[in-house]
Amino acid sequence: MSESIRNADVLIIGGGLSGTMLAVQLLRLPGQRQILVIEPRAELGRGEAYSAVELGHTLNGNAARMSVDPDNADDLTQWLTDYIGAGGWPESDQQHVPISELFPPRGIFGMYAQQRLAQAKARSASSVEHVRAEAVDLHVEGASTLLTLDNGQQLRGAIAVLATGMFPAARTPQTQSTGLNAAAVDPWDVQAMTQLDPLSTVLIIGSGLTMVDAVVSLEQAGHRGPIEVFSRHGLLPHVRRQPPSWVDFLAQDPSVRSPRQLLREVRRQCQGALEQGIDWQAPLDTVRAHIARLWSQASEREKRQFVRHVRPWWESHHHRSPPLSAQLVERLHGEGRLRIRAASFKGLVPSDEGVAIALRPRGEQGTTHVSGAALINSSGIEYDWRRVARPLPQQLLRRGLIQPGPLALGIAADASGAVLDAQGQVSQRLFAMGPPLRGMWWESTAVTDVALQAKTLATKLTQI
Repeated sequence: MSESIRNADVLIIGGGLSGTMLAVQLLRLPGQRQILVIEPRAELGRGEAYSAVELGHTLNGNAARMSVDPDNADDLTQWLTDYIGAGGWPESDQQHVPISELFPPRGIFGMYAQQRLAQAKARSASSVEHVRAEAVDLHVEGASTLLTLDNGQQLRGAIAVLATGMFPAARTPQTQSTGLNAAAVDPWDVQAMTQLDPLSTVLIIGSGLTMVDAVVSLEQAGHRGPIEVFSRHGLLPHVRRQPPSWVDFLAQDPSVRSPRQLLREVRRQCQGALEQGIDWQAPLDTVRAHIARLWSQASEREKRQFVRHVRPWWESHHHRSPPLSAQLVERLHGEGRLRIRAASFKGLVPSDEGVAIALRPRGEQGTTHVSGAALINSSGIEYDWRRVARPLPQQLLRRGLIQPGPLALGIAADASGAVLDAQGQVSQRLFAMGPPLRGMWWESTAVTDVALQAKTLATKLTQI
């Protein structure tokens, strides 16, 4: 028998970084509210991204870029200064840079988010409680929402927020599964990798930041054999550097609007920087602040052009690798142990031992088979909720409470985060933030983006 229905003012579905930052912002606002955060993990503030326990799995941005406080860009730097000063993370001195330029391990960053939540709770008249369960269904009933959990319990809230974070392809059951994940080793499971023959060949699908993490995991597991990486375009992430400031050229020229115009102007600015002996990352980094505006004002045709023709290069140039991880990948590549090839994954192939996959090399029509002792799926994030075989996304779609976002990236919402249902009606009770709004803003996963969304949405929710 299920327990009686519990009531709250706000239900936050997801207790990773997105949900935790929203809770922090709600706690900081005047008034007294009861907030329930529904999260199946044992701890809030970590989610998929910051549950990593290996020191080698670091943020891909330095401390100065990763504050969870939108009003204080130095918040993480200040926290790290105190943490390191108290004896935490003694390995930080291996990076040989000021604290603001450190790339902290993701597990330590999760601890930072947790401490900021604890501090906000201690200072607030509102309350936050962690309900450890998975949300599996939701109804909107007039002036409230009714959430059903996997243990049969039901929660009623005046407002519900989808702060579900990211669904990594490597850990996401898909409605049209190729069987890839069932046959693959988790990219972050170092212990599982220690069971492999250290001299065996490992195959990796995808060449982005998840691949970089997988290579770090293999190194820490003692693997010394060949690593074969396959991705559609064969592009590796560039290393994150600390370039000097550059003029905000897009703010000065509002005529740049289309993907073609943006690409042309970015190339011109980067070439100008190189001619002056300045890192090309300097002008590129100024584009970040304008992406939400450029994406939201683009036509569907322009968005499709960007995704089809620009996205691979945007992600390899913008979603950069932390320096120590990049050095490892570069060293293994230079030694010939790591090879990257442009090819599309076409499926698994029966094999008597190890694993075999079918690939179509870029520019060719036929397929080829490649074998190895193990396979790792590093194909990144699954943003299409229709392909995420988790109970809540499927139920929300089935009930018509949500609809896919632009280009099926995340879910549709208005500018405030209010979710659009299957008929395009704006919900007064159901909201979303962070990665689910990828289709709305393109970049909706970075810490600073989500921190600002959390502050804005918290203010909106207290006015309802």
